Amino acid sequence: MAQAASNKCDICVSALGSRFCLDCEQYFCKNCEAFHKRQKLLKHHEFQSASDVIRKVKSKCTEHKEDFSFLCKSCNVPVCGTCVSDKHDGHRFIKLLDSILQLKEMNEQHLRKKVNEATKRMKKFEQGLASFDEKIECVVKAITDEGRKIKDMVDKHIDQMIASVKDQSQKEKDKLTKTIVKNKDVLKTGDILDNRSKDFYKTRNDDKLIHALQNVSDEIAKLQIADIPEFPIVQYTTKSTKDNDIKQLFGSFTIREVDTRSNELELVKKR
Repeated sequence: MAQAASNKCDICVSALGSRFCLDCEQYFCKNCEAFHKRQKLLKHHEFQSASDVIRKVKSKCTEHKEDFSFLCKSCNVPVCGTCVSDKHDGHRFIKLLDSILQLKEMNEQHLRKKVNEATKRMKKFEQGLASFDEKIECVVKAITDEGRKIKDMVDKHIDQMIASVKDQSQKEKDKLTKTIVKNKDVLKTGDILDNRSKDFYKTRNDDKLIHALQNVSDEIAKLQIADIPEFPIVQYTTKSTKDNDIKQLFGSFTIREVDTRSNELELVKKR
């Protein structure tokens, strides 16, 4: 019957069997391996790590010294022809080569299926990632366009407010200018009357002079000096603006967050 891999040295049966002799098909500890190699007839035996035995061990039953030809499906171990009618009598068997071919074909099918599925998913993933990038670009463009639109609206409103300030201030300034013009006319008339009086003093000194001066007095009395008006109050009252006020001008966006635990998408709304 096939010997199962042991963790003990097959020679001293005490230490850990960390080495395997491919010629003797036995497990050795390091000390027994060293002693084994000192034997003249055995020094050319090939050893390997016990962890690699499954892949490199010779296909021969250690009990009957026969090549393995069947796989006992009941015990899941390779067996020789003698094992079939001996200790494995009544078990279910399959030819070792058939078992190998079946496993090989099954592994190839499973691997091919996995590779095909992985290829499909990678292609779908790449397409999804490209679509995701395009959507992100669209969202960024939409935010930029909306921001530009809002900025244009703000600039337009600023221009309108400035134009309104200038228009209304010009109207008030025109009112002030009229007052100034009236007072300038009074000053001009006063200069004329003053010069006329001086001329009277130089040319005559009789009853006609009195009459002339009385006329000047009448004209002086008619002069109306405009009062200084109360100047209009000019001021600008600012509004307290917060980040949230700006955010209210914009729309919102949503990104579905990837849930790696269940491969489902969780909707997370972000402003």
